Amino acid sequence: MEPLRLKANYRCVPSLQQFYTGGPFVVSSDASFIACACGDSIKIVDSATASIRSTLDADSESVTALALSPNDDLLFSSSHSRQIRVWDLSTLKCVRSWKGHDGPVMCMTCHPSGGLLATGGADRKVLVWDVDGAYCTHYFKGHGGVVSCVMFHPDPEKQLLFSGSDDGGDNATVRVWDISKTKRKNCIATLDNHRSAVTSLAVSEDGWTLLSAGRDKAGSLSLQIFVVTLWDLHDYSNKKTIITNEAVEAVCVIGAGSPFASSLDSSWQNAKKRDGSQTLYFITVGERGIVRIWNSKSAGCIFEQKTSDVIASIDEDGSRRGFTSAVMLASDQGLLCVTADQQFLFYSLECTEELLQLNLTKRLVGYNEEIVDMKFIGDDEKFLALATNLEQVRVYDLASMSCSYVLSGHTEIVLSLDTCVSSSGKTLIVTGSKDNSVRLWESESASCIGVGIGHMGAVGAIAFSKRKRDFFVSGS
Repeated sequence: MEPLRLKANYRCVPSLQQFYTGGPFVVSSDASFIACACGDSIKIVDSATASIRSTLDADSESVTALALSPNDDLLFSSSHSRQIRVWDLSTLKCVRSWKGHDGPVMCMTCHPSGGLLATGGADRKVLVWDVDGAYCTHYFKGHGGVVSCVMFHPDPEKQLLFSGSDDGGDNATVRVWDISKTKRKNCIATLDNHRSAVTSLAVSEDGWTLLSAGRDKAGSLSLQIFVVTLWDLHDYSNKKTIITNEAVEAVCVIGAGSPFASSLDSSWQNAKKRDGSQTLYFITVGERGIVRIWNSKSAGCIFEQKTSDVIASIDEDGSRRGFTSAVMLASDQGLLCVTADQQFLFYSLECTEELLQLNLTKRLVGYNEEIVDMKFIGDDEKFLALATNLEQVRVYDLASMSCSYVLSGHTEIVLSLDTCVSSSGKTLIVTGSKDNSVRLWESESASCIGVGIGHMGAVGAIAFSKRKRDFFVSGS
């Protein structure tokens, strides 16, 4: 009998790679790709397949800020080295770079015309740069702390720049800068209604309302007030303060042409009939890890996600961290939310029987901890279950390399897992954890159908019977 001959060389087919370690990211105008900070490099990721299109290596310092030009041709980046770089995405080369801040650049944004770049730094400065000439056109000082966000007015004719900061103590401000002149001090308004870092800014479609959100914590731990503020850009007055009851990381205006707007259309029309004006709807996400939709007229929440798709983490200071950012996507692709554990969640909104429903359409995982165990699921092996040194098990669709669902229930990291198709035809997953327990899951419903206790130590090994398929064994 001729001996079996094996290949000497193997090629890696689509793989699950790390592409996001937290921090800045930016989405292309057509939502086809995402530029993500991954340590000291930048990954250009296909948003459909989670595959890495390219990697940009700048220096050995962590990336702190990213921005895209309006036509997605240029990518702007900065790191702890304070170097600002301009990348040509067609050639993947750095075409120019410069320094200007005395501390790390914490945020940046490109003007709608594509000709200007604004940067905010830990040095409390806001600088505006000519993209082609790489020189500073405006030098703004006035913030009392780290500049946390910057945003140009979406209407280029208005020539306004907004910046938010954390000024220390119980004070944080939003400043409005006039960029139509070349004076050094062009602050035309200081908007003061936040008590902690301003995390997000947005402008209404008509261009006359500015929304600001932050991690406000006013009062005792048992009675803290968190707000989104609506500012009138005619006179820079506070139009309305909306209490959100959570630290908000992002606020997004729902545009009239977005798919979210069509689901809210009946409410929109009713609002017009009542007062002849269009109601402003906006989305907030934050520490609780839920999506909420608000009505500016009533200052009320008209939709709240019933259950979170996020396992909120707890910081050293006791603060919860669910969502860290959100972006309304173009091309009818809905809402993108980013989690504290480096996941990208894509949502669509639909109205069924006059009830709003938020659907999770895709989950991309930017970073996995050390992989300690993995198994194919089902006879067709189209899915892969991973135990990644976390309390959850992530199940991946091998066709798209997106995370289809997450199994949550263990209180300590999962150390072992196994899968099988039972004698009754159900696809099952069993997991063993450092919490001394085992859990049995049904794959189709992604639900836990049984918990086994009795081990006195971490369950480091677990296996289904391969013949009868109606029992499993576990070892600790």
